[in-house]
Amino acid sequence: QVRLIESGGGLVQAGGSLRLSCAVSGGTLGLYAMGWFRQAPGKERELVAAIARTATNTYYADSVKGRFAISKNHAENTVYLQMNSLKPEDTAIYYCAADRRVYYTFEVTKIPSDYDYWGQGTQVTVSS
Repeated sequence: QVRLIESGGGLVQAGGSLRLSCAVSGGTLGLYAMGWFRQAPGKERELVAAIARTATNTYYADSVKGRFAISKNHAENTVYLQMNSLKPEDTAIYYCAADRRVYYTFEVTKIPSDYDYWGQGTQVTVSS
């Protein structure tokens, strides 16, 4: 059974940085396209960043471009989200997700319903 385990969330001041990790167990990271989503109170879950199976292609929401970076380490079976210059509006629960049905190795997955596995989420709080 595939499990995604997020870590690295916490409380940080505006302008600070955090690095989220998502460890994949029971599966091989190189077979999945991966994504990081977030959900703030009263808002819908939104895609923050996505990365293709071979990490040759990435996607970022406009709100995080230039500040966040998604990466994969296949040897560690872990995907990361480096978050810099954090803002109070980045406060949310962050979720990692894996798409095992993606066909092309360069394809990123943007639609939540296309993801097959989800982590439990990690809270990120940015104070002003």
